[in-house]
Amino acid sequence: MNLTIVGTGYVGLSLAVLLSQKHSVTALELSKSKVDLINSRKSPIDDREIEDYLRNKKLDLIATQKKEIAYLNPDFVIISTPTNYDPQTNYFDTSSIESVLKDISEHKIKAPVIIKSTIPVGYTLELRKKFNKDNIFFSPEFLREGRALYDNLYPSRIIIGSDSSEAKEFSQMLYEASLNKDNEVVLMGSTEAEAVKLFSNTFLALRVAYFNELDSYAESHDLDAASIINGVCLDPRIGTHYNNPSFGYGGYCLPKDTKQLRANYKNVPNNIIGAIVEANTTRKDFIADQIILKNPSVVGIYRLVMKSGSDNFRSSSVQGIMKRVKAKGIKVVVFEPVLSKAGEKDFFNSRVIDNLNEFKEISDVIVANRITDDLNDVAKKVYSRDLFNKD
Repeated sequence: MNLTIVGTGYVGLSLAVLLSQKHSVTALELSKSKVDLINSRKSPIDDREIEDYLRNKKLDLIATQKKEIAYLNPDFVIISTPTNYDPQTNYFDTSSIESVLKDISEHKIKAPVIIKSTIPVGYTLELRKKFNKDNIFFSPEFLREGRALYDNLYPSRIIIGSDSSEAKEFSQMLYEASLNKDNEVVLMGSTEAEAVKLFSNTFLALRVAYFNELDSYAESHDLDAASIINGVCLDPRIGTHYNNPSFGYGGYCLPKDTKQLRANYKNVPNNIIGAIVEANTTRKDFIADQIILKNPSVVGIYRLVMKSGSDNFRSSSVQGIMKRVKAKGIKVVVFEPVLSKAGEKDFFNSRVIDNLNEFKEISDVIVANRITDDLNDVAKKVYSRDLFNKD
């Protein structure tokens, strides 16, 4: 098959690498630097499996900035462009998807279009009417940043929002490229598939928020939070996964997906969905207050990224902590190798320190969402709610 993938973020690049093992893949990307890296078989994002496959696997993959090359004669077009949440409209900004569909229309592409970007519930049906194209499908992805290709190789499930022959063909491509042959392929309506994506991520956010609120209670009453969590999670119905307290859920997906689902509930009675969004704000308030109570002159933020193995800090929860602490007039400095590597000297008017020893020395309190061995020698300075040393 000839496949065109538009957008090479975590979703697009992992799919491009996955499918180019058995198919001819052209990745359309606006960024020249990304295109050059991919064509040099180097990953523009921090993902161990993507880096390995680009370097060591035989892949039929090219990246280009030219639409006339990308849209030459595709059998499938996969859209994986960003859809950020717009708080003014309470809606994902889906303009990048519609821009791609306009290009497809102008190039007279008849091939089916698979949307992998996260979208509001009901959006695919709107697109089919707007562009007079029935073979637009939604297929949710369930990927972790930093492990995107791994999660495509070993998917928990493959969901396609259609039961047409084209949708079945695409689901078979994903299945054949995966290494986990026990995963289930589920075909359903596109609107139902859209709902699966938002409800899945909102449930994960709920779980994060739940254990964070448990941790807030334990810290407020000087209790051993780890003991309580261990005791709770030994119930097999609850399980020991996704239970490590943090400064709040963040990253690219959970904050925007929970807000979008809340907006989709506009005319539907609810208590839980809205509370999940509010709980994340409350947790950041609580964490910031705990730091401020220590009366530091300088607060050091150790890493902006959400977790180990990631180079992305979009909407990371620690940024919300920074804003609250700075609002009290407390000086904040940042240690973030991703920024230092890019030559950045400050982050929202906070100095970026690239020398770890200097960072440790200058900081009265070191705030770390996740603790690493780099902080062992200054453990008494560290404030973290990382109880189990896992993401």
